Amino acid sequence: MEKIILHLDMDAFFASVEQRDNPALRGKPVAVVGSKSRTVVVTSSYEARALGVRTGMNKFQAKKACPQIIFVEASHEKYTAICSQIVDILYSFSPDVEVSSIDESFVDITGTSSLFGSPLEIGKKIKINILKELGLSCSVGIGPNRLIAKLASSHDKPDGLLWIKKERVGETLKDLPVEELCGIGKSTKQALNSMGIYTCSQLALAPPRILKAKFGVIASTLINMGKGEDDSFVTPFGYQEQAKSIGHSMTFERDITAPGDISTRILQLADMVSRRMRREKLSGNIITIVIRYNDFHTFTRQKKIQEQTDDAQKIYMSASAIIGKIKLEKPVRLLGVSASGLVKKQKELYLFEQDSKRDNINKALDAVSARFGQQALTFAALKSGQKLDKVISPAWRPFGARKY
Repeated sequence: MEKIILHLDMDAFFASVEQRDNPALRGKPVAVVGSKSRTVVVTSSYEARALGVRTGMNKFQAKKACPQIIFVEASHEKYTAICSQIVDILYSFSPDVEVSSIDESFVDITGTSSLFGSPLEIGKKIKINILKELGLSCSVGIGPNRLIAKLASSHDKPDGLLWIKKERVGETLKDLPVEELCGIGKSTKQALNSMGIYTCSQLALAPPRILKAKFGVIASTLINMGKGEDDSFVTPFGYQEQAKSIGHSMTFERDITAPGDISTRILQLADMVSRRMRREKLSGNIITIVIRYNDFHTFTRQKKIQEQTDDAQKIYMSASAIIGKIKLEKPVRLLGVSASGLVKKQKELYLFEQDSKRDNINKALDAVSARFGQQALTFAALKSGQKLDKVISPAWRPFGARKY
């Protein structure tokens, strides 16, 4: 049976949610930003995009491009909750749903026509259900594989619905610039252009030997992309590869230099990392810190510890030991802490009573947090600290270790 993949892409997701919830914003140029003074545009409405506002601009740049821009503080808890509702709608059409980011998902609808109609009818029903239940528009692309489905959704936005059938893939790709394909970024585009390859058809016909000399092992993948071929599967939750690391970072309102301030932020980040690890019953033995100076120079350092842990204090002590060996040359703009070397935590028999007590304390802490919120019970040193400006990373998922 020929595979049929559907790709859903929410239209200007965060900005559309804010316009939905505040009628005064509808039809206006809106930019969604973080809560801090140091922040960038996370996304913008189509009205703002038409006037030159782009994701990643700081407020000054956005205001310069569009003097009438309206800045709206992001509400990430709201966005993640809506994402979960969208996924529930998708599950009503197929069990094979892969959430690729907070506003994009792939759905394998192969063999579902007897239940829901043709691929176009399924796409239309999904769009209608999302609009009816959530008041939001989305674009849907359908194709014989993930690559083409993603291309289809991006070529008919906003509020689009496009099915590129297998027999039309060659025609669609013939004169299409290579950078239109998902997975070919700026540097790859430039490298291909330097070889005289500008369109997908040129890429499909490129000599493998020459491409391999330039790109190595991915040369064959690039050629297949030029042909519109992609043998990757939609991977539902539960079948996806386990997260390799769990981490958090924070950018500060003002640059920090004082050791006490740095120590407090490291503790806060260690606490957040450990809670997620315990929720997923994971432990790690490699602790990594990320430091970004006020000139944006960024570097990482890591330390392997003797035993697996999911304890905030142990993560904090390891991260602090790393920091202690670094001579900070400039004020710090951002700090990050992560744990890797993850394994599923097994039931432990403790050699020392203090370890057993700490494990029981963590269980009690997690139970209180689950009922009353993460800040209901925490370290005293964090009570007066900076509130974390939550940012949804591309790795966020509505399930498992990547949910936070």
